[in-house]
Amino acid sequence: MSSRPELQAPPEIFYDDVEARKYTSSSRIVGIQAELSERALELLALPDDDVPRLLLDIGCGSGLSGETISEHGHEWIGLDISKSMLDVALEREADGDLILGDMGQGLGIRPGVIDGAISISAVQWLCNADKSCHEPRLRLKAFFGSLYRCLGRGARAVFQLYPENNAQRELILSYAMRAGFAGGVVIDYPHSSKKRKEYLVLTCGPPSMSTTTPNAKGEDENICSDDDDDDDDGSEDEENQTVCISDRHRPRKKQRITKKGKTKSWVLQKKEKMRSKGNVVPPDSKYTARKRKARF
Repeated sequence: MSSRPELQAPPEIFYDDVEARKYTSSSRIVGIQAELSERALELLALPDDDVPRLLLDIGCGSGLSGETISEHGHEWIGLDISKSMLDVALEREADGDLILGDMGQGLGIRPGVIDGAISISAVQWLCNADKSCHEPRLRLKAFFGSLYRCLGRGARAVFQLYPENNAQRELILSYAMRAGFAGGVVIDYPHSSKKRKEYLVLTCGPPSMSTTTPNAKGEDENICSDDDDDDDDGSEDEENQTVCISDRHRPRKKQRITKKGKTKSWVLQKKEKMRSKGNVVPPDSKYTARKRKARF
């Protein structure tokens, strides 16, 4: 079995001219892509009122998922980091508007204009540091934050993904919740090694009855979902847990603050830690950690 693509090279390098044309010319891949896109649109749960919606296809590649969107009568915008993939999409005369960009740097789309978003096999690429300046946590934060802003209130985003392990799955889900999304993970056919597919279904806004995670598909059309299960048992119980629901409304831990307050050494240490994570921190000065007067 070949290695995972995201472990071989960055996407803009892995999907070069040769790989892009090979990917798009494979009838097997085209069929799988169409099947996954159909399921993603089903989980998107758009209103059945024959009104075209504007959807965002993240990691659109050569426009295979966009074809499925167009068949359903919707307009779409495609974003991909591989120029070769977008060139193939232009040759195939894709109906959507195409954007060459890195989703890890934010989407750069006007707030509230997108009615829904899908992504097929792309989000897990954000968990890899392909460059020295890449920090997966910061890239996930930028991606989900910009996605939340561009979606309309109550709109959904559905991501079909292949997390490498449970820790990667939890990392992606946690940053989605921090951005303000509600939702969880839907696993179709959890007991099948071949048909098993994993979807992250998110809703823009706080949890409510309308944001309940959809049921998963199981073998023999059995519904495989469990809204009350926790993911504390690790990967051993993963087969029995097909739906994991989380939300951002959790009680925050109270910080322990001494009676004397935070000292200057504590503040300097905290600022240095933030700098190491790549955050913009004001420079140190003689006023650092100095307590302001009451009349300030």
